[in-house]
Amino acid sequence: MKVEMNLDNDSNNLVQAPTNGDSEKLSPSTLSSLLGSKDRDYLLCSTAAAAETDQVKISDLEGKVIGIYFSANWYPPCRNFNRVLIGVYEQLKSNGSNFEIVFVSSDEDLDAFNSYRENMPWLSIPFSDLETKKALNRKYDVESIPCLVILQPDNTKDDDTYYDGVELIYRYGVDAFPFTKEKLDELRREEKRKHDSQTVTNLLTNPERDYLLDQTITRKVPVDSLKGKTVGLYLSAQWCMPCVEFTPKLISIYEKIKQALQEKGGGEDFEIVFVSNDRDQSSFESYFGTMPWLALPFRDPTARTLAKYFDVQWIPCLIIIGPDGKTVTKQGRNLINLYQENAYPFTDAKVESLEKEMEEAAKSLPRSEYHAGHRHLLTLVSEGSGGGPFICCDCDEQGSGWAYQCLECGYEVHPRCIRAVTPQSSIEDR
Repeated sequence: MKVEMNLDNDSNNLVQAPTNGDSEKLSPSTLSSLLGSKDRDYLLCSTAAAAETDQVKISDLEGKVIGIYFSANWYPPCRNFNRVLIGVYEQLKSNGSNFEIVFVSSDEDLDAFNSYRENMPWLSIPFSDLETKKALNRKYDVESIPCLVILQPDNTKDDDTYYDGVELIYRYGVDAFPFTKEKLDELRREEKRKHDSQTVTNLLTNPERDYLLDQTITRKVPVDSLKGKTVGLYLSAQWCMPCVEFTPKLISIYEKIKQALQEKGGGEDFEIVFVSNDRDQSSFESYFGTMPWLALPFRDPTARTLAKYFDVQWIPCLIIIGPDGKTVTKQGRNLINLYQENAYPFTDAKVESLEKEMEEAAKSLPRSEYHAGHRHLLTLVSEGSGGGPFICCDCDEQGSGWAYQCLECGYEVHPRCIRAVTPQSSIEDR
């Protein structure tokens, strides 16, 4: 099973899983065959809620919207999503919503399963029932975790069968319930309306605050001062190692862009706003103290709103807002890694121009090189000749298009990261 990292790093589509021809109504017998076995007609109750019994009859779920939750204690993104899901679940239950979740564990042993389940307020497949867990993974073609499959009580329409619940919860929270096509279409229309009317002011202000903080953390800078500028929203946190590694690079690029615009003249400007995911005030102040730009106040509710609005599941994330207040790209970090300061102003036209320049530059690159720190010969490849998106083994940042690749072990580096050496030197430097 492959896993994918997520927030606490982008799709605009609501993913519908293949229906596999399953469009039967979720009757008690269907639920029993789906969630039970010949030896079991029950699910484990939440350990916190188990007052009189630790079991719930599967038949009791009839008529409910059901989320089948594939997750594991050993994987941090699962634990991060788990906290979000608990908040949504408890709010829906307190509102009397007809919703239930069934946990399907990918934990490595019973102790890990029990430890993870202690914090879950919902139901679970017993850890020992390997066959049911395997059958559910096969039925819903689960390739990554966390995964939340939503089943409707009247499962008679192919387009109402099940959805990518993790994305829905991250994007819409409790508003996604009851997860029907009609509800999701309504949410998408509202989302489009907000994006169409988007400005930097309505993105970064709320009824109680119309300012940002500068590096002193005490001086207030009006949000309106960003009008007409290209603005980067930088979602990051000091506890996140990829964030800590990317921030110095972003600072360097930011300063180069600012200097180039100043020398160019004409009033064009670039600014970044730090949107903190730090866990406490002192971490926020310590981390922000290294940055030369602006920030939302710590724990400002706008930070959570922005993460949901832009469907941010990964950090660090750099979202670029154009001078007109509209979103240019949510891939600012990748563009910085690929093109450094040349990525500015991050528009499609600029990226297309840079890609053409990269194609031209590649024509003059050596077809193969030995790289300091790697034993084997590296071959220049493009996306059309065996390359594609990759993580550079030299700088640990994303790359795409052209790369020097080891055909023996898959080692890849950006062309700019190549430190050419003789074969003997590459072995000695290893």
